[in-house]
Amino acid sequence: MYKILTLNNISVRGLERLPRDNYEVASEIQNPDAVLVRSADMHKMDIPATVKAIGRAGAGVNNIPVPKMSERGIPVFNAPGANANAVKELVIAGMLMACRNIGPSWDFARKIEGDDPTLHKLTEAGKKDFAGFEISGRTLGVIGLGAIGREIANAAINLGMRVIGFDPGITVEGAWRLSAQVEQARSVDDLVSRVDFVTFHVPLIDATKKMLNSARVGMMKKGAVVLNFAREGIVEDEAVVDALNKGKLYAYVCDFPTNLLKNHPRVITLPHLGASTVEAEDNCAVMVANQILDYLENGNVCNSVNFPEVVMPRAEGHRIAVVNANVPNMVGQISTAMAKGNLNIIDMLNKSKGELAYTLIDVNAPCSETVLKEIKAIKGVLAVRCL
Repeated sequence: MYKILTLNNISVRGLERLPRDNYEVASEIQNPDAVLVRSADMHKMDIPATVKAIGRAGAGVNNIPVPKMSERGIPVFNAPGANANAVKELVIAGMLMACRNIGPSWDFARKIEGDDPTLHKLTEAGKKDFAGFEISGRTLGVIGLGAIGREIANAAINLGMRVIGFDPGITVEGAWRLSAQVEQARSVDDLVSRVDFVTFHVPLIDATKKMLNSARVGMMKKGAVVLNFAREGIVEDEAVVDALNKGKLYAYVCDFPTNLLKNHPRVITLPHLGASTVEAEDNCAVMVANQILDYLENGNVCNSVNFPEVVMPRAEGHRIAVVNANVPNMVGQISTAMAKGNLNIIDMLNKSKGELAYTLIDVNAPCSETVLKEIKAIKGVLAVRCL
């Protein structure tokens, strides 16, 4: 019986992927084998020694101490792309709200008073103050062409926009999913200088903090619109507000309210709604539950932020999973330990990612405690499991 600790309300559709005859799932549970989390901050949490995996029902993992988990040989899974459609729709809505002045005009319409003839007169007199522009024919810059960025780029093309993208880490698979009409920028500076709208879809790391700063705002077209539905801190809010006040930028739409932003007339702030749809929460929970199940039962790794992707079909026999430092001769030492225990290798897959390596080995007989202890004793081995 596997024990799963939930730190937030996880979609029932996801939890249903963990069959109750083999899984105990609860928000309070002793000695869990895995943790499912959405937004709870795990950095100060005392994570039990029994934990073998952590699953984040979402894309970002800023709330999880990933380096510490890597040191313990614990994979951290996420759900990239599961909320992509939800974020895409909100970004498109954000562009439309900004360019058509929907927020200020709605506020104006709600505050006018009088009988209906008076309202009609005041409406006609006031609408000139809220004239906007159309997105068709305008240029959108997308920084970060992962699952979300690709969805937005493709949708904008379908809406008649020109799209320029930048992502130096784009994969071949990701490029295949991107519309051929999306143009490639040479750099962030190149992109921001050429667009009418710019939207960010990158993780918050040292390299992306204040990615849009005062210098880059200065490169942008007069009247451009900035959107940030990725992470607070990627856009330097003070620089954008200063540009709005000076008439350099037209609007700022973001998912992260602050006292500086929330009452500004040219800013639309939303309460972190990017992935807040029933469908996105279901998709994220289902994806991460499947990944946790496959790791616990089969040792397979898919969509881990700190482990290499290792998926090996089960052969006849017994499976051993080993996590170790990515240094020379680890596989040789592990194989030697198994040979001493008279274990014959049926199939094996070894991959590395950064400082970590992960090996799945199918053998012809059960792994004894003696062999298990010998593998654990190898310098650099972080975790071993017999499945």
